[in-house]
This record gives sequence, structure tokens and C-alpha cells, in this order.
Amino acid sequence: MTENKARRILVTGGSGLVGRAIQKIVADGEGREDEEWIFLSSKDADLTDAADTRALFEKHRPTHVIHLAAMVGGLFRNMKYNLDFLRNNLHINDNVLHTSYELGVQKVVSCLSTCIFPDKTTYPIDETMIHLGPPHSSNFGYSYAKRMIDVQNRAYREQHGCTFTAVIPTNVFGPYDNFNIEDGHVLPGLIHKVYQAKQNGNALSIWGTGKPRRQFIYSLDLARLFLWVLRQYDEVDPIILSVGEEDEVSIKEAAESVVAAMDFKGDVLFDSTKSDGQFKKTASNGKLRRYRPDFTFTPFSQAVQETCDWFVANYAEARK
Repeated sequence: MTENKARRILVTGGSGLVGRAIQKIVADGEGREDEEWIFLSSKDADLTDAADTRALFEKHRPTHVIHLAAMVGGLFRNMKYNLDFLRNNLHINDNVLHTSYELGVQKVVSCLSTCIFPDKTTYPIDETMIHLGPPHSSNFGYSYAKRMIDVQNRAYREQHGCTFTAVIPTNVFGPYDNFNIEDGHVLPGLIHKVYQAKQNGNALSIWGTGKPRRQFIYSLDLARLFLWVLRQYDEVDPIILSVGEEDEVSIKEAAESVVAAMDFKGDVLFDSTKSDGQFKKTASNGKLRRYRPDFTFTPFSQAVQETCDWFVANYAEARK
């Protein structure tokens, strides 16, 4: 007979980049004796469907939920399907939060994104600025759906006393990412491009000038912070999970890290006829540092090396 664990933690979107990272660190010894972890993917239930969501929760009876599931896509898919991104994510989030409330889940930690912040803003952005203006028009559907999680968390706290909160990571990367060149994010796309250039003996062509700056967080670091939020962070207000402003890197520096990690010897060209996108979206990790001044992030070059090694070793199965 299995022992009754005090905490049953259900992770939606458990097969994605962040879900896999949480799974790894829990398996590597950062889980606790009194915790049972359940990682679910879209194959287990259609979270846009209320009845399906409820059946899933009744089956597993979680005491805690980490909510990572979302309809996601790159820039061009977002621009084309803003309505679909809005509706599907609103349904998913409403079903997960309301079912959690109805079945007495003690705590829900949802995952937001820095794209929810106003397009026109001052930097660094912080947690107080989420609702101070419209998000960028390119992915307003996804952004507003994610913002509504924050609104719902406050409403569930106010009306029902629920401990529902959210985290806002900056650019996440790591093993199990989506390495699609057209539709993936910048770093995994670069890794795949360098891999191809090396295989084919071509020059590496990078879109844009390489000057835009980003804060990258390694998925395993983010996973450790998720566990801390689940166990110890009790504010309803969201918290930005990111490296500091001083650890921001340019796309050019990111590309150089990938080139070094992959031991690529060819020419590297920047195609300045292609758009750079947003120059920077610097986020403050001041709130995180007040709580966790001790937290040590994996050095960027080491995290890039580990991610490149994983991609090369798992090329056949990697999402691309």
C-alpha cells in the first residue's frame, strides 16, 4: 500500500521546457519526502474543456498545482491567431483556477510571461507595472489572457481566500526547449542554426544586428525557484523570476556563447536587413533578491553549454 503523501502536486504542461526541468530537479533530490509529484501533458486532458479539466482533478485530487499549460507560439503565429491565443488560454486558465477552487486545492502557482507588460513603458519593468497600458500589438491575445490570471488570482483571494499566485520568468531556455528556427525563441533557434551551419559547412547567418539585449534564465534555475515559490512565497502579487539587470546579454553575445559551445569554426554574419524586434525589455529582479539574496544562478556560458550538449545528444527527438 502506498503511503499517503501530505502534498500531491499536479503540474499542468508537465512535458514542456519548464515542466521537464521541474521533473529533473525533483528526481535529482530536490523533491521532499512528503511530496508526490504528478506531471501531466495535453495528452492527459483538454484543459480548454471544463468537464475534462474537472475529471482530471477528481482523478488526481491535488493539494497543490503548478500551472504551466498554455497555447504558445512564436511571433508570426501569434500575429495571425490573436483571437485563438486569447480564447484558448482564457479557457485553460479559468478551468484550472476554478476547478482548483472548487476542489479545495491549497495553492496554485501559475506561469506568466514578460510579454504581458505594457509595450510603452520605462525600464526596468517590475511587478507593479503589469496593467499600466496595453501589451505589444503583435501578441495581445496571449498577453491579455496571461494578465487575466493575475486579475483572477486577486479575485479568488478576495472572494474565497484562495492562495493563488503567479511567477513571471524572463527568457527561459534549456533542455526540452522548442528548437524550431521559424517559430521557436531566440536562443534555441540560434542553437539549431549553429548545428545546421556546422553540419552543412555553411556560414552562420543571424537575423538582425545582434544588438538587442535579453535576460536569459536557465530552465533548471527557474525550476528551483518554482519549488521555492510553491513552498514559501505567499503573496498573491506575482514575482519576476530572472537574473539581474547586470546579467543581460546581447543577441550577439548569446550567439558567441552558442558558437563556442558548439565549437563552430565558420563565419558568423548578421543580416541587418532583418528586423531586430524590441531592443530590450529589462526586468528588475529586486523583489526576488529581497526574498532570496542567496540564490545562485548557473553561469550563462555553462547553461548554454549544457543546453547545446543536450540538443546534440537528443537531436532526433528534440522539438524542432
